[in-house]
Amino acid sequence: MLDNKSFEMLVTAQTETLYHVSMVMLKNEHDAQDAVHEAILKAYENRGRLKNEQYFGTWLVRILINQCHKALRQRRRFTDTGEILPGIASRDNPYLSVEVGAAIDALPEKLRITVILFYVEDYSIKEIKEILRIPEGTVKSRLNKARALLRESLGEA
Repeated sequence: MLDNKSFEMLVTAQTETLYHVSMVMLKNEHDAQDAVHEAILKAYENRGRLKNEQYFGTWLVRILINQCHKALRQRRRFTDTGEILPGIASRDNPYLSVEVGAAIDALPEKLRITVILFYVEDYSIKEIKEILRIPEGTVKSRLNKARALLRESLGEA
């Protein structure tokens, strides 16, 4: 089992990724921060279940994605304020222009998450497969579909 110091170091290395993924999914800074905190807490409570420290990052992102899905379900269930803040389009990200960020934000959630994990967070197809618990071919097809939609929306078809 991970000791507290190792856990803290591994979480610190993943903080930016966690925030990016949660913002893409929730599009609200407060909700994104809450989801990250909840995911870290759940990971800490269940750190004994992690068999191989090498997979900590993918394991933690998977916990975060589950937490974001839970937050989205609760949001739909209790209120619909219409208050959706821009996700990655508003972030100061040197890799994405505002136009590209807005185009990515407009993608369906499954494609958007895959694109962010691959292009922004630099996860491999194999790692994304494990995070999202989908076949490798599905990751590749989502990336291809997302690229086609992005080319179309950015006028590069």
